[in-house]
Amino acid sequence: MTKTLLNICGPTAVGKTATALHWAAHFNCPIISTDSRQCYSELAIGSAPPSKEELASVPHYFLADRSVVEGTTAGQFEQFALDKLEELYKEHDVVIAVGGSGMYIDALLHGLDPLPTDAIIKAELEARAETEGLWELMKELREKDPKHAAKVDARNSRRVIRALEVIYASGKTYSEQLHHTPKERPFKIVNWVLEMDREELYGRINERVHSMITQGLEDEARGLAEHQELPALQTVGYREWWPYFKGEYDIDRTTELIQQFGRRYAKRQMTYFKRFTGAHWIKPTDLNKQEELLREAGLVK
Repeated sequence: MTKTLLNICGPTAVGKTATALHWAAHFNCPIISTDSRQCYSELAIGSAPPSKEELASVPHYFLADRSVVEGTTAGQFEQFALDKLEELYKEHDVVIAVGGSGMYIDALLHGLDPLPTDAIIKAELEARAETEGLWELMKELREKDPKHAAKVDARNSRRVIRALEVIYASGKTYSEQLHHTPKERPFKIVNWVLEMDREELYGRINERVHSMITQGLEDEARGLAEHQELPALQTVGYREWWPYFKGEYDIDRTTELIQQFGRRYAKRQMTYFKRFTGAHWIKPTDLNKQEELLREAGLVK
């Protein structure tokens, strides 16, 4: 059988873990996470990783295997994932990748476009973010590259600064340098995007937030407050706690903000996944359709 990567992606709370576990059991194969936050051991609640029971049922990689203080990039993930797949394909014909971090998935499936870096420019932009505020940098990005600014999370300092760094270092917009020329991969790719009715998805996101808070998300975030400037914590479920800890919001408002930004994040994820040519959009509960697609791919009889 041709070595195959079954990529299962989709928005937060859509049911990716359950779908991945179902097919991992069927193929008796391991799972590689493509989540840019579940790799951090300290984010045991807010990143919504698989449960201990789920982790014990199937070998998982790139999950809780590093600290937030280490950090990681999509480029580093690409190399890690390719090296791990080369190792896993010695014993398995199929490996499953699952997650919702668009850039990490892009890195694995298609490879990343090489973009210029400049440490001096980056340091200057970081200093400006401290003195002028991230909003001013975001305003500048909207002027210089409105196409990319429409996609980027305006509250993610790392992404905003990186885009401006590329613009200043190259003299070109960030958008025009993303050629998205796919790299050849030594394995077949079957790409699924899980989807569901928007209202149902939003309801699941809201419920997940309540569940996380019940599990102790506030204490988890409080224990990470000293690291709040790290890229790993510029994410939904954590950054909303910093104003709360300062007394600016009450718990109800904090909960509402996590839910609100969680819904917005899901919307951005879906927009990102529409870029994937040849991907199959399916419901997580439609096992018949999933089996049909696997049969067409030659993975099941």
